[in-house]
Amino acid sequence: MDWRLRVFFTENVFAPENVTLRNAMEDQEPRKVLVVIENSLRQARPEIEEEIEIYFSRHASQLQLVRPPLPVVGGERSKNSIPLVTEILSQIDRHHIDRHSYLVAVGGGALLDLSGFAAAIAHRGVRHVRIPTTTLAQADSGVGVKNAINAFRKKNFIGTFAPPHAVVNDFKLLATLPPRDKRAGYVEAVKVACVRDKDFFEEIERNAEKLTAFAPEPMKRLIRRCAELHVNHITTSGDPFEKGSARPLDFGHWSAHKLEQLSNFRVSHGEAVAIGMAIDVICSRLAGLLKAKACERILNLLEKLGFELYTDELLEAGGKGGLRILDGLEEFREHLGGKLTITFLKEIGQGVEVHEIDAKKVVAAIHELRQRKK
Repeated sequence: MDWRLRVFFTENVFAPENVTLRNAMEDQEPRKVLVVIENSLRQARPEIEEEIEIYFSRHASQLQLVRPPLPVVGGERSKNSIPLVTEILSQIDRHHIDRHSYLVAVGGGALLDLSGFAAAIAHRGVRHVRIPTTTLAQADSGVGVKNAINAFRKKNFIGTFAPPHAVVNDFKLLATLPPRDKRAGYVEAVKVACVRDKDFFEEIERNAEKLTAFAPEPMKRLIRRCAELHVNHITTSGDPFEKGSARPLDFGHWSAHKLEQLSNFRVSHGEAVAIGMAIDVICSRLAGLLKAKACERILNLLEKLGFELYTDELLEAGGKGGLRILDGLEEFREHLGGKLTITFLKEIGQGVEVHEIDAKKVVAAIHELRQRKK
């Protein structure tokens, strides 16, 4: 099957003279467009709705905005709400958005996930354009091919694989993010560098102080390279729709997904991935795969970038006396299908697949992180 994954980089995407978005849609005939926008972005930038309406009025010969931008609540909790998906579907129906029309989503990763899911199931596929507005979404989730919502207390239980028609990254949309959200995407860059690109890891190390201060140029470089590595993996790995059991770009995620749920999403996705990576880095060392010096470099970098590597939910006991975080292993295996496949590290820049994890080593890693925090 032939398919494309196109990612554009620009600034001021809704400036009337900026044709990046218009050109990304590739249409000469007029097409209907429904825009969904995250509430938090509207609150931070009240002028953006008017900017969007002016943009589409300027390009009305090709793109017909069917209604003012539809505000939707974002954040991970929004993915627990089927009514939000239903509301988007009802707007697609009401405004006769067909398979040659567009659903444009402007927001963070959770909003892109649930709107992408709605686009994928309406008419078996409405054209979906993502405009990510968080560091995390621009660097990772927004440039992927997955859409999902949470259900049955499991992350991403209901979803689809559906490549977006286009992704447009606008660095200026990150300006109003609080520090916590600006930082969140850094962890995915460390992740992909750990499993794929030692040079990128060392670049992040060199720029750690500037990144912590949110210096624009290092941030742009990090986002672009991180997105590039993710897209390269998705398009060249031979398994873009995850038919197999391996998922190297989910290094650190088996425990992260469970931790988000255990904390009732108090711990954000980026924060949970930082902790999950720390656990798997230490486990890689305890398993004799990763040298202690490399392990310490990774932990130090995560801490320099502002991530805490321990939270009390890690030691929450389950019904049979074991740690509830360990339930994430079976949930991860079930989500992928087949046998359990987890990525550990052999060295910085080189991941290795393992099919068993010693629960005692996971517990030891958690206690080590607890001691490290003291």
